[in-house]
Amino acid sequence: MTGPPTGPLTGPLTGPAGCVHVVLPEGVGDPERPSGGNVYDRRLCRGLADAGWTVEERTVPGDWPGADAGARRALGDELGSVPDGATVLVDGLLASAAPEVVVPQAARLRLCVLVHLPLGAASGEEPVRAAERAVLLAAAGVLTTSAWCRGWLLEHYGLAAERVHVAEPGVDPAPLAPGTTAGNRLLCVAAVTPGKGHDLLVRALSRLTELPWSCVCVGSLARDPGHVDRLRALTRDVGLAGRVRLTGPRVGEALDAAYAGADLLVLASRFESYGMVVTEALARGVPVLTTAVGGLPGTVGRLPDGTRPGLLVPPDDPDALTEALRRWLCDAELRRSLREAARSRRTALAGWDATSERVARALAVATW
Repeated sequence: MTGPPTGPLTGPLTGPAGCVHVVLPEGVGDPERPSGGNVYDRRLCRGLADAGWTVEERTVPGDWPGADAGARRALGDELGSVPDGATVLVDGLLASAAPEVVVPQAARLRLCVLVHLPLGAASGEEPVRAAERAVLLAAAGVLTTSAWCRGWLLEHYGLAAERVHVAEPGVDPAPLAPGTTAGNRLLCVAAVTPGKGHDLLVRALSRLTELPWSCVCVGSLARDPGHVDRLRALTRDVGLAGRVRLTGPRVGEALDAAYAGADLLVLASRFESYGMVVTEALARGVPVLTTAVGGLPGTVGRLPDGTRPGLLVPPDDPDALTEALRRWLCDAELRRSLREAARSRRTALAGWDATSERVARALAVATW
């Protein structure tokens, strides 16, 4: 699969291989804590190594971005042990939350920050924005995972455009999901946290009990146990305990099987910078129903004729979500056309090699 690059870089996307120290949150490879950011970080390190870079991975403990003083000291120790002038790529979940540690080190390192999700956009709080702004202004380069994310950073933080690059997540080729005639197998792939909007999905589905559907929600149940308990109570209260299933995280073949058995991916997120599960579904020809928030419209994308391979609804609007679900479940022609569009969209999705190439190029051109 191939796709056009996005961002400010021009010319060849390959840069000279070198050594890069990659600083990541501890647990990035934990199968019990799968996330888009963790997958991206792992695939990027592997891709850079395959391209000839020497990749020195360093992990830092702590509950980032709200890590305690001990975790911040550990981040400082990791950065402090890197030789002067070395190229360092730090996950923004760490860097953007610790300006007191990162900014002094940026004066002696070719330090780049990988921003999966702007902390300032997610929180909206000025102290959070001020901290992130200080880090990104001090960095030699900034990598973002979506054009939307890059635009947000340029607009709100006053960064130099030539220092902010886009390297969208790749996606692996996958077999087409067969789909069913009724189209009533719904799938949501997201950690069960308030930001992913599972409560909105349950409320929307509670208005469609007369229709024959099932919904499988795949994703971590450990991020916010209190929210999980409230969601389960809501599901029971609206009479959907047997129809909405929370399976916990799935990876590898189990996750592949979940996509293969799906007719429609539903993502009711209140905020997303990119939304890798969208392209994972589209790679299998599975249409998507998601919110028009953050980078999601760009991730869903369009065909050359402007057709979307899915439906977009406003965020935090259960009425709109209900109506979109009803249209999908009741309109066979709509299901046919969206499946056709999703199967066409899959051929334009870029692989992980394109991601690694753009990151390598950005690392090569980063300057103080």
